[in-house]
Amino acid sequence: MEKYLVEGNISVKAALLANRRKVYEIYVDEKKKDKDTHFILTQANIRNVPIHKISREQIEELAQGKTHGGLIGFVGERQYQTIEEMNDPFYAIAEGIEDPFNFGYICRCLYAAGCNGLIVPQRNYSTAVTTVTKSSAGASEYINLIVSDDIPALVSKLKKQGLPLYCAMRKDAISYTQANYAQGFVLAFGGEKRGLSKQLLALSDQNIYIPYANDFKNALNGASAAGILAFEAFRQRSEKR
Repeated sequence: MEKYLVEGNISVKAALLANRRKVYEIYVDEKKKDKDTHFILTQANIRNVPIHKISREQIEELAQGKTHGGLIGFVGERQYQTIEEMNDPFYAIAEGIEDPFNFGYICRCLYAAGCNGLIVPQRNYSTAVTTVTKSSAGASEYINLIVSDDIPALVSKLKKQGLPLYCAMRKDAISYTQANYAQGFVLAFGGEKRGLSKQLLALSDQNIYIPYANDFKNALNGASAAGILAFEAFRQRSEKR
């Protein structure tokens, strides 16, 4: 039985409330008393999660970092979702995102903008759950994650359902603000080093790019691009409603 560490009120609360993984136990500084912590411990009690009240020094020994705030939890594997479970097609694909901090920031941006499903390739982020949950401010627990070992095949299936694929790629592209996100769609972006795969780009209905204010030649990182693109989609979808 593999256990993974989550640290801090936001991460522990997300693991509890999102119900995407089993929470095995919680350790809390015996002197920690605030409304948010009280809420978290109440939710843990409702779910029959064991709570251990220990000293701050003992918390320090169990924690990986120094920003735990006196609260940590041990959790199980993340449960993933399927496309068939989704009912509001605002999907995003993240390819080539290796850094767990960047992946966490991407989850944070997409979830805040209303993305209903983040499609990612097979990759074990479990060992980085502490970093991902913290950098995403818990969003990595709430967002629907769809893991696929054949993303092009999944995209082909979605395209047959009438969902266009917009790829963040400057070649033959229009400004991201000119794309239509009011209906269902799939948005794909890659890491700043490798970008998107040729297989995925071959399926693109329209490439989109983010205009710059100057002649800067380098790509934005994945989290920055995800935030800009996703919130334009949020704006258009909000106006439609």
